[in-house]
Amino acid sequence: MPYIYRNLFLTLLDHEDTLPAVLAEKLRVPQVSLRDIKIIRKGIDARKKPHIKRVYTLSFSADESLSTLLNTDPDLEWHDEEQAPVFTPIRSPERIVIVGNGPAGLFAALRLAEYGLTATIIERGEPVEQRALSVQRFWKDGILDPESNVQFGEGGAGTFSDGKLTCRSKDPLVPWALEKFVTFGAQPEVRYLAKPHIGTDRLRTVISSMRSELLDKGFTIRFSCRMTDMTIREGRIAAVTLNDAEDLPCDHLILATGHSARDSFELLERLNVPLQRKPFAMGLRVEHPQELINRIQYGHGKQPGLAAAEYAVAWNNTTSGRSAYSFCMCPGGVVVGGASETGGVVTNGMSGQLRNSPFANSALVVNIREDDFDGEGPLAGMRLQRRWERRAFECGGGGYRAPAQNLLDFLRLPGKGGVRTSYRPGICETVLDTALPSYVIETLREGIAVFGRKMKGFVTAEATLIGIESRTSSPVRVLRDSNFESVGVKGLYPAGEGAGYAGGIMSSAVDGIKVADCIAHRLAANLP
Repeated sequence: MPYIYRNLFLTLLDHEDTLPAVLAEKLRVPQVSLRDIKIIRKGIDARKKPHIKRVYTLSFSADESLSTLLNTDPDLEWHDEEQAPVFTPIRSPERIVIVGNGPAGLFAALRLAEYGLTATIIERGEPVEQRALSVQRFWKDGILDPESNVQFGEGGAGTFSDGKLTCRSKDPLVPWALEKFVTFGAQPEVRYLAKPHIGTDRLRTVISSMRSELLDKGFTIRFSCRMTDMTIREGRIAAVTLNDAEDLPCDHLILATGHSARDSFELLERLNVPLQRKPFAMGLRVEHPQELINRIQYGHGKQPGLAAAEYAVAWNNTTSGRSAYSFCMCPGGVVVGGASETGGVVTNGMSGQLRNSPFANSALVVNIREDDFDGEGPLAGMRLQRRWERRAFECGGGGYRAPAQNLLDFLRLPGKGGVRTSYRPGICETVLDTALPSYVIETLREGIAVFGRKMKGFVTAEATLIGIESRTSSPVRVLRDSNFESVGVKGLYPAGEGAGYAGGIMSSAVDGIKVADCIAHRLAANLP
C-alpha cells in the first residue's frame, strides 16, 4: 500500500541513510516492514537559526496496514502513484513547425517525439556551444550579436540564468518534465528538491543532449534562421517565411519565441493576430556578498551541508498600489548583461551548478501597470521596456556598461561604500534616479527599507545596485482558446513565456508539452 509521510527532520550532521529508521520510529512499526522508501521532497528549515534542519517528504509501502495512523497523524496520507502516460504512435502527413528552441519549443518537440511525430524547429540563434562563445564575446568586449545572445539561441533565455526548475503549479506534467531533464543529464536530485536548479553550466550540456535526441528521432533543426513573415490563408496558417527568402509550408505552427522576440510581436500585430498587452515588472539587480546573505538566513556564514542561502522579499504600498519584490534570486552567482537589441542595457542573474561565486544577486522589481505604458495598442508595454533599456545604455556611458550605484547611496543614507560587482561587460558608477521611471525608483527605495527590517543586514554599504532589470516577463499575450490555438488564426499555437502563458523554465516547458499533446490528439482524431 503506497503512503506519503511529510515533515521528517534531520540535522545537518545526520546522514540520509538514517531516514528509514526515523520513519519507522514515527510510525511505530518495525523498519523491516517498510519498503520502496523514496525521497520525494527535500528542503531546508531555517526558522530557528542557527539550528538549521533538513526536512523531507517520503513515499513508501508498508507490509501492514497503517489505517489507524491515517486518522491520527496529519503527516501521513495515502499516495496514489501517477501512472506513466501511454503514447500511441501517430502517423500523419501534416507538417508541424516550431518557432523558438527555448523550454516551450524544446519540450513541445520532446513530447511530439513520444507520439512518433516530427517537426521542423526554427531557431534564430546559434547552437548552444557557439552561442556560449558569442555571449562570452559580448561580456568580454561589449560586441553584441542581435541574433544570438543571452535572450536568443538554443535553450532560450534560461540557458544563461540559474537554471531554476521550480514551479508553483501542481500540474502532473511537472514530474514528467523533471524526469526528462534528468534523462538528458540534470542532477537526479532535481526530482525532489524543494528548490531544484541545474546551473547554467550543466544546463548547456542537457540542452545539447536534447538536441541529439531530437535529431535521432527525425526532427530538423535550423539554426541562425529567423521567422520574418507568416502566410495565412482563409484564417489558417499556411507557411512561415524564413530570413526573408524562403517559404516553409506548415499545417501547425507552435509559436514559442520567448519574451524578447520583439520583431515577432510586431509581425503578429501587422498580421492582425489577436494580441493583448500585459503587465510586467521592472527594476534593478542588487548584489551582496554571499557570505552576508548566509549569515542573515542561516545565522552563520557557511556550514557544511548547507547550500548558498537564498531569499525572497516582497512589500506592497497600499496607497499607490505598487509592489516591490525580489525576482530570480541567484545565490553564489554573477550579474550579466542580457541585451538583445543594439543600444539597450538589460541585466540578468546567472549561476553555475555549484553556486560558488562569492556574490549573491537578485532582481528587485516593481509592478508596471497598463496605465504606465507608452501609448495605446498591444505593444505599448514593449515600447516602454525598449525606451528605458536605451536610457540605461545612456546612463552607462555606452559599450553596454550598466549604470550602478552603492545601495546606501541610492537610499540616501550615510556611510556609502564602494561599488563592487561581478557585472559584465562593465559598469558606470552613477546616480540611478534617471535610469528608471520615478515611480519605480521611489517604490524601490521604500521597499528596500522594509526588506532591511525583515532581513537585518540587507541594507549595507557592501551591496550594489545595477540597472536595469526589464525582461521579467512578456509584455504581450498572444490570445488563444482552451485548445491552445490562436483565437484568430487556425493552426497557430502560441506557447510559453513569450506568448504570455508561462514564467520560467518549468512552466514554459509544461506549456509546450500541453500544446504538443493538443496537436497530437487532434492529429489522432483525424486519422482514417
